[in-house]
Amino acid sequence: MDRVLSYLTLNTRQFHELTLRARVVLSQLPLSLTVILILVGGSLFHPDLFESRPFLIGVALQAVLLALCFLVPWDRLPHASFLIIPLLDFIPIGLMRYGAGTVITGVGLLTVFPVIWLAASGLYPRAALTAGFLAALGVVWVPVFVTDTAVTSQSLTQSFLLPFIMLAIGVTIRVMTASMMAQQDVVEEKDRALQQLLEESARRERLLDTVVNSVDIGLIAVDERGRPLLTNRKLEQFRALAGTASDTAEEDLRIFQQDGTSPMPENRRPTRRAAEGQVFSDYLLWWGELPNQRVLSTSSRLMTNQDGTREGSVVTFNDVTELVRALNAKDEFVATVSHELRTPLTAIRGYLELLTGIPDLEPDVASGLEVVSRNSERLHKLVVDLLSTAEGTPEIRPVPTDFSSLVRERVGAAQERNGNPLVRFEDLTGRDLVALCDAPRIGQVLDNLLSNAVKYSPAGGRVTIAAAEIDGAVECSVTDEGSGMSAEELRGVFSKFFRTSAARNAAIPGVGLGLAISKAIVERHGGTISCRSVEGQGSTFTFRLPLARAEQDQELQAQEY
Repeated sequence: MDRVLSYLTLNTRQFHELTLRARVVLSQLPLSLTVILILVGGSLFHPDLFESRPFLIGVALQAVLLALCFLVPWDRLPHASFLIIPLLDFIPIGLMRYGAGTVITGVGLLTVFPVIWLAASGLYPRAALTAGFLAALGVVWVPVFVTDTAVTSQSLTQSFLLPFIMLAIGVTIRVMTASMMAQQDVVEEKDRALQQLLEESARRERLLDTVVNSVDIGLIAVDERGRPLLTNRKLEQFRALAGTASDTAEEDLRIFQQDGTSPMPENRRPTRRAAEGQVFSDYLLWWGELPNQRVLSTSSRLMTNQDGTREGSVVTFNDVTELVRALNAKDEFVATVSHELRTPLTAIRGYLELLTGIPDLEPDVASGLEVVSRNSERLHKLVVDLLSTAEGTPEIRPVPTDFSSLVRERVGAAQERNGNPLVRFEDLTGRDLVALCDAPRIGQVLDNLLSNAVKYSPAGGRVTIAAAEIDGAVECSVTDEGSGMSAEELRGVFSKFFRTSAARNAAIPGVGLGLAISKAIVERHGGTISCRSVEGQGSTFTFRLPLARAEQDQELQAQEY
């Protein structure tokens, strides 16, 4: 009905969007237009129709009702007050039907218009249907009662079909209207929900735009094919630094490797790696050319949908130029100081060996020399660690090595220099383990792990070292019964100069380089190192090394013979 009325009024607006006065006029208009057609037809073919006083009164009343539709401020009256119009329509229709008589038959069918209006209004449906039926019945019965002829059952039932037809039409319209109104309510509810979602989406988009452009890091989100979805202003600044314009494609950006001059291959650039689904952190790039070159730390994380399917990645770019410069300056300082300490320390150790070799030393002199020797060894280890840190990636020469013998040798050395004689050692190393490794370097790893285990163990504690062949690799673990570490401390245990709060509070010697050096050595072998720790119960450090192949093992045995 809304669409029909929309076509009739040449209006694209929906019927329910119009004012109440406009809806009342449009609802009355079809009846009024039909009456006008009857007048035109009657003037052409039945002029004597205009001699019927009841017919003319009915036409006049219909004109008055149409005028009321225009003039009455329906919006200010109670909402259901407009129903008076279709109810009054039955009066002029009855007069016109009585006045037309047999000249124009079917005038009574005009009752269909007010019946449809009442049923389609949706207001008081039962009362509306009942009123439409009774009013239609009155249209056909009132003339029977006002005429001079005798009222008979036959005269009453002759026109009884019209009210029932109107009742059936009213019921049909009511059912259709109810269905349309229910659908309209659903559509309006969905429209409100959609509008709310759109407003929420717009608010979230404004929030996201504000956040990503407020942070002091570059950011780009790409889909699974590497196409940009979102960037921020900081990244555009970085791109302008490494390209000719802020929209320069990544493959054309001037991005370099650690030396600052070798171009970064396209397949190792962060956005390309992220598009391939790689996840990485703290991936350093040298961005742009000197003298404006900057060092950026990049990280990538995956975006997934509810099913866990990858939908893209987010890559962040953080300017760490000043931090890298500070670290380089620190490494240069450490290397310089270490080299300056190494020369006099070598002389001290040499003269200590000469002095301790003198026979029949006084007990207090021998004791003093032992203290000096022990502290010089500690200082020597510190210098070695500092130099190892300063030289960066350690150089290794892996060869088939009797790992079982290497472990026993380093455990024996640890027992000799044990500064805590109350700590017990337990060696659970298996026999005939052959690892492909650099023996001096792995010996350094074992020394660091055993030294730490002794330092952090309480009196009466036990240090356990175990090694075995597991899953095609040599796996070695060192376990202590010390103070352990918290989960937060465990995350930084392999960082340079890292020391736990317990070590600082107990004034345990060390500068926090041993584990960082050990990690670098193991990883240079293609192995891994990890730590498990429970605060208050101790720690276990485990590293894995490649197992020597059979032909390499035979070569080692031939060398031993």
